Amino acid sequence: MTATTPPPYAGLHHRVEGPSTAPVLILGPSLGTSTALWDAVAPELSATHRVVRWDLPGHGGSPASLIGPGATVADLARLVRDLADALGAERFSYAGVSLGGAVGLHLAAHQPQRVERLAVLCSSAHFGPAAHWAERAATVRREGLAALADTAPARWFTPGFTVPELVADHRGADPEAYAACCDALAAFDLRDRLPSIAAPTLLVAGREDPATPPAHLREIADAVPGATLTEIAGASHLAPAERPEAVLAALRGHFTDGGAKRGMEVRRQVLGDAHVDRAQAGQTAFTAPFQDFIARYAWGEVWTDPTLSRRERSVVTLTALVARGHLDELAMHVRAARRNGLTPEEIGAVLLQTAVYCGVPAANAAFAVAGRVLAEEPAAGPGPTG
Repeated sequence: MTATTPPPYAGLHHRVEGPSTAPVLILGPSLGTSTALWDAVAPELSATHRVVRWDLPGHGGSPASLIGPGATVADLARLVRDLADALGAERFSYAGVSLGGAVGLHLAAHQPQRVERLAVLCSSAHFGPAAHWAERAATVRREGLAALADTAPARWFTPGFTVPELVADHRGADPEAYAACCDALAAFDLRDRLPSIAAPTLLVAGREDPATPPAHLREIADAVPGATLTEIAGASHLAPAERPEAVLAALRGHFTDGGAKRGMEVRRQVLGDAHVDRAQAGQTAFTAPFQDFIARYAWGEVWTDPTLSRRERSVVTLTALVARGHLDELAMHVRAARRNGLTPEEIGAVLLQTAVYCGVPAANAAFAVAGRVLAEEPAAGPGPTG
């Protein structure tokens, strides 16, 4: 049978930034904007995540034909899910503004197995009377977007602030697709599903936001188990554009904490609970930042990268430790290698290989350490880094 190439993805226009092996973070836009909404935030987030920004249908580079009259937030969520599938992201974190935030809420409530962590910015679980959005949709279908674009800065930003590129995006959006997004907002009400959201959730409110004031975000925070709420002073409806530093700090803390949690889980699986508990018990105010660095970077990013198996990572780690003469660390990672499935014979073969490329004296010391470890019961104190 001849292999066939899958057809190219033909859905939402999107931009991807950051390492291909990093955890995926999808960023959703507000009605009338484009991926440019995240210009001041996404590059920073891409240092630790594979950041994916997407455009609403008929906005930016996305085809208007992706939705039509009577569209729902579920339809938009399906398009985002399809985008994640096309990128090979079985699980992802998500942050969205306004309508983009509603898409995140829908995904977290209806497809909890896909959403790892969630942030909802300047959004709501229901966007007010449906008649308001029906009237806006009818106006746009009849008159186009020029008048709405003229008043966008007053709806989006605090007095005296604007982002001309976003206003231009509003003016250039497809009227039919914009109206279909208004239909989606009119029909959206997820209040009864909020308690079912299990993903760790952050709500971010612009304190000066007239469209979705802090009370809307507070309603979500009160209903979603364990959710937290941050209010940003001096921000209106498009907080990532108006107050990017404050938004970045909130999102980095929320999504990086997820990396620390994943890292701690992997650290325990590889090194064992007893070792990690001793390391944590010995932590001081002086060493805490370093332990946090290890949890986030070494265990939360490098050891969680699926490119290499844990067995392979143990082989690499043993070799590197022999080469540098880090014998305390070597003892700890001989135990980890056994936990990762290497046999004593395989560990011996790795150390023999190091005799060729790292030198006989280094391998001799390594064999002595490994021999003691393999002959003893698991235990000994934590190494200097853990």
